[in-house]
Amino acid sequence: MPLMRTSNPAFGGNAFQPRYGGAIDASARMTLNGTVNKTGILLLCVMATASWTWHLFTESGDMSAVAPYLMLGVFGGLIFALATIFKKTWAPVTAPLYALCEGLFLGGISAVFELRYHGIAFQAICLTFGTLLTMLLAYSTGMIRATRKFQIGVMAATGGIALFYLFQMVMGFFHVQFMTINGAGPIGIGFSVIVVIVAALNLVLDFAYIEQGVNAGAPKYMEWYGGFALLVTLVWLYLEILRLLSKINQRQ
Repeated sequence: MPLMRTSNPAFGGNAFQPRYGGAIDASARMTLNGTVNKTGILLLCVMATASWTWHLFTESGDMSAVAPYLMLGVFGGLIFALATIFKKTWAPVTAPLYALCEGLFLGGISAVFELRYHGIAFQAICLTFGTLLTMLLAYSTGMIRATRKFQIGVMAATGGIALFYLFQMVMGFFHVQFMTINGAGPIGIGFSVIVVIVAALNLVLDFAYIEQGVNAGAPKYMEWYGGFALLVTLVWLYLEILRLLSKINQRQ
């Protein structure tokens, strides 16, 4: 299989070049089981800090109580994500730190949504992991293949969404709001459904790149990097599902 590209920035460029081969001892190479284990550890890190900020907000009911931790989560997560992407050998340290920061943000923002729509966070978590397992099953059984055309389509869709979000953020500084897209009407819900689907399809590309890294004989630290990259997609998927569910709840 030729080296693929993916819309996930963590897998961009030369993340898994098939250059390692026999240069690394078999015991020091990346494995699928090792990547699964590292991904599990990262998810536990997210759950630990998310539980703390969740509890902090639900106890106080005051957004100002968790606001500093939300900001720490956003900016800390960005810093450690960039550090991991540009210095992959740091992944065993920076990937868990990224996960801890993301947990701070996700726990606080989930509690805010939960306060308004009871049960929404649990629903979003179940749908996120349900989607992960479904896409993994579809990929492992060959129902969905990460072909070149599939890759280009997912990348184009993801890039379009990213550009729209960036444009929307810039226009927000000028007090221009996209109420139709962000609202709970049919167009707004339809847009969120499309974004969730695109985020889910990114998981397929992530699986393919991890498999490619294993086949290329990548070093052991790339297990942490692979888990980190999957976590990036899962965080995006969870936030988009949370957003979709909030729109649906607004209509009820």
